[in-house]
Amino acid sequence: MSFNFLLTETTDGIAKVTINREKAMNALNPDVLKEIRDCFTALSADASVRVVIVTGAGEKAFVAGADIAAMSSMTPQDALEFGKLGHSAMDAVDQCSKPVIAAVNGFCLGGGMELALSCDFMYVSEKAKLGLPEVNLGLFPGWGGTQRLARLVGKGRAKEMIFSAKIISAQEAFEAGIANKICKPEDLLNDVQAVAVEITKKAPVAVSLAKKTLHQGFDMPLAQGLDLEKNTFAKCFETQDLKEGLAAFLEKRAANFKGN
Repeated sequence: MSFNFLLTETTDGIAKVTINREKAMNALNPDVLKEIRDCFTALSADASVRVVIVTGAGEKAFVAGADIAAMSSMTPQDALEFGKLGHSAMDAVDQCSKPVIAAVNGFCLGGGMELALSCDFMYVSEKAKLGLPEVNLGLFPGWGGTQRLARLVGKGRAKEMIFSAKIISAQEAFEAGIANKICKPEDLLNDVQAVAVEITKKAPVAVSLAKKTLHQGFDMPLAQGLDLEKNTFAKCFETQDLKEGLAAFLEKRAANFKGN
């Protein structure tokens, strides 16, 4: 895949996607959003990819937010279309069939925070700063921030962050359950790579089904979610990976999963 604003590379089943607008703090304009949407749609369908890492170019920012210049002359109808585009990009990340890990290497604000929240989990640099400061501009988060943050940390904490435009540290993000791990800046990508490698060793279909079940069941009543779980669990028994995994366990050897 070739893009104007994304750098992509895939090695040993791990795809790395870098938002590449370093001079603009990797801000998200319509062209970048379209590329994110198209990139993750393709990665979701690529059988050679098992895990995706998302990060930002340079040391200063993961993504510092939406491109303010791009919004400055928008009409309400333009804003609606921009919002739809943003949602299509975030949904492509969120609904990717592969685990997606955010490596947050600096400012992660506004649309950047919404991008990170669309990933399955995030590791953050000690220098990371995270927040949804849109109300400072007369806006509020419009690409899933009000919904995904509240589901992650609870409505009260999400309201505090959004209403006050509070920017939080890496430590605060970890304590709130937003970040899974705090890393030294020089170790961030290596730490994310390490967990990605561990995931690639697991049965790809099982990981994908687990992700799908977690997403679909999260907002269901418990009984409905459990029903979804047992039915999806049974689908694992249709796969060759299940047979390989059980045989490897009984034979005391490493499994060789093929993703089918």
